[in-house]
Amino acid sequence: MRLGTFYVIGLLLGANVGLSQTQNTPSPTPALPEFRPALIGTRPDSLINRIDTADLIKKGQKDAAVMFSCLVAPTGDIVRSGAYRGTKGSELLERELLKRLANEKFIPAIHVHQPVIAIFYGTVTFAVVNGKPRLRIFANQQLDELKNESDFIDPQPYAGQDSKFTGIHYPETGSAVQLTGVVDLALNVDASGNLKSMRVVSEEPPLLGFADAATSDFTGAKFIPAFRNGQPVESNVKIPVYYKPSR
Repeated sequence: MRLGTFYVIGLLLGANVGLSQTQNTPSPTPALPEFRPALIGTRPDSLINRIDTADLIKKGQKDAAVMFSCLVAPTGDIVRSGAYRGTKGSELLERELLKRLANEKFIPAIHVHQPVIAIFYGTVTFAVVNGKPRLRIFANQQLDELKNESDFIDPQPYAGQDSKFTGIHYPETGSAVQLTGVVDLALNVDASGNLKSMRVVSEEPPLLGFADAATSDFTGAKFIPAFRNGQPVESNVKIPVYYKPSR
């Protein structure tokens, strides 16, 4: 989708406010946990089961990996998604992933027993083993965790409630040509989802304001904490922040 993340979040927050003014908001239900990250799920129509691995083999896809992120609404609907940093020769996998994400529905993130808007960070890996496809989808983008195929889930920034995160805002670059910028942020997030520290690792292209924009966008952000073995944990992670000009 072409809408900027910050604009989509604004629309979703506005819709939630409108609903709260016109409907009786139910009390938090004990069935919902205090924290839960957005998840892909394992139902028959979930992403892991909708990617056409047989077609990928037929078209010649070899071993590949692609990272992706999604803006997940409180309903679980994917409002915006993007793929990046694919390994060499991963184009077929990336196209199939984006095709399936276009109509995908995740299990929504939960904060303080209520569904919230959150960003999911994932990685898809594909291999052909003895002529058969091997597809894995991980809810993180940490190279060590991916190497070990762990169940680690990256912390997920959310909007609303006590979080000041309102999305990604393209900066004033001073350039006549609008460029795509990417900033790698190193984050320390505690087991309650509080951002304890943030550091810019890299900025491309440099000196156009993308690093300052990323720092500003994530200052005051709260997170669904990282999870390991089904439990919230403190984490030190690196996440990419992409800035694409509006079209």
